[in-house]
Amino acid sequence: MTIARITANRSSTDVISCEVTTPVRDAVAMLAGKRIGALPVLDNGTVAGIFSERDVIYRLADEGSACLDKTVGEVMTSPAVTVEPSTKIDDALALMTKRRFRHFPVVENGALVDFVSIGDMVKLKMDEIEQEAQALRTYIST
Repeated sequence: MTIARITANRSSTDVISCEVTTPVRDAVAMLAGKRIGALPVLDNGTVAGIFSERDVIYRLADEGSACLDKTVGEVMTSPAVTVEPSTKIDDALALMTKRRFRHFPVVENGALVDFVSIGDMVKLKMDEIEQEAQALRTYIST
């Protein structure tokens, strides 16, 4: 099973992102307003990094509210670790666990096509396990 299974019914136009020039204050408002934990950060259409709630917290702890007046490009996590639609879910989950992050920009031919979270992947894995369990129950009962 690959990342493409998650992205199959989504449109790249639905991805909520920001630019490197976006003020941190505005990006924080986007995170809060959409109730999300991270945004892919674009620079002329390519993924430049990821801006997450962790980036905000670490900068607030170090710099105080002055960090809210910076641009996302100054505080984001960069470079972004990306995956392709062909990446296996298990490989992506292992990388997330190893690197301790929760979001991946999905890139195809250099362009952002989706943004997936660990929750997206865990849900897909749980659905797969449930389908296998149901198939076993059906097999046993017949």
